[in-house]
Amino acid sequence: MNTYEIGKRYVELVIEGRREECLSTLFSQDAASVEAVEFPGRERTVKGLDGLRAKSKFFLDNNEVHKMEVFGPYPHDDRFIVRFVLEVTFKPNGQRRSIDEAGLFTVADGKITREEFFYPAA
Repeated sequence: MNTYEIGKRYVELVIEGRREECLSTLFSQDAASVEAVEFPGRERTVKGLDGLRAKSKFFLDNNEVHKMEVFGPYPHDDRFIVRFVLEVTFKPNGQRRSIDEAGLFTVADGKITREEFFYPAA
């Protein structure tokens, strides 16, 4: 698959809620995920599929997702961007919030090797 096809498949799987399939089929074993900021008690950069799985589980365990829109992919050479717009409730404190972020994904040898997230500063 080329970068656009990988991005398109990524978007399809995310929309369908098939995060594990997305990770296991589209990401390299040593992929990295990088947040724009470091959250308290969390690492800014997570490496490896197990780390990405744990990060995804943490998000889903701690947030009730009410609405999710996913836009893209927008490919450029070996990268693509996806925009995410979510409405979630943070379970530990019951606070509802909107999330509007973009992910930049880098592809090498047919796999996503890096995801970087961009969002307004809190």
